[in-house]
Amino acid sequence: MISFKGNHYPNDAILYAVFFYVRYSVSYRDLEEIMQERGVKVDHATLNRWVEKYAPLIAAEAKKQKRQVGTSWRMDETYIKVKGKWVYQYRAVDKQGKTVDFMLSETRDEEAATRFFEEAIGNNILPEKVVMDKSGANKAGLTNINICHFLSGCWLSFIDIIQVKYLNNIVEQDHRFIKRITKPMMGFKAFRSAAATLDGIEVAHMIRKGQLGQEDGPAYRQFIALAG
Repeated sequence: MISFKGNHYPNDAILYAVFFYVRYSVSYRDLEEIMQERGVKVDHATLNRWVEKYAPLIAAEAKKQKRQVGTSWRMDETYIKVKGKWVYQYRAVDKQGKTVDFMLSETRDEEAATRFFEEAIGNNILPEKVVMDKSGANKAGLTNINICHFLSGCWLSFIDIIQVKYLNNIVEQDHRFIKRITKPMMGFKAFRSAAATLDGIEVAHMIRKGQLGQEDGPAYRQFIALAG
């Protein structure tokens, strides 16, 4: 359960604001006006703090509670601008397009890819295969995971690595929702803010795809329910 200790606003109002920001392409000043129309007077700086604080906590809960994904993954990264520089949102989906995991990184290299695969496997069942593009860093990252399995004696847990010049478009198409929401934001001023916002966007996307087992309820209610 997420703690809201010390807040002077109702928990549902805070989470509604966070959900609205990560689900729709609005600025913090627009969201400030929207919240005031709903009887909640809050400034844009406070809204920003709510997103930075609570979106990552909601994402952590979503990763725990989401339905099990398949064992055939498609992995790729997309680009997000932070302080005028590109950073990388690592992402994986299964062959049905369900979100496996996501991670924002300042670098696009073997170390980042290894860290992503470690987290993705830790949060899900072990994949049988991962389809990726021709990136040498991504292949090296997954090879590192296989080497660890070999050294630990897990002979049956090797992951097949399939590289194709043009990545299966399932993950490319899935990037579009993320890019559509972030594009109007015109870039982020800080890595922490970008990571928190992307965490929230990814959760909203998983809810759209019915991964949290409450498809009949309103999306914002499913988001709020993740706080416990």
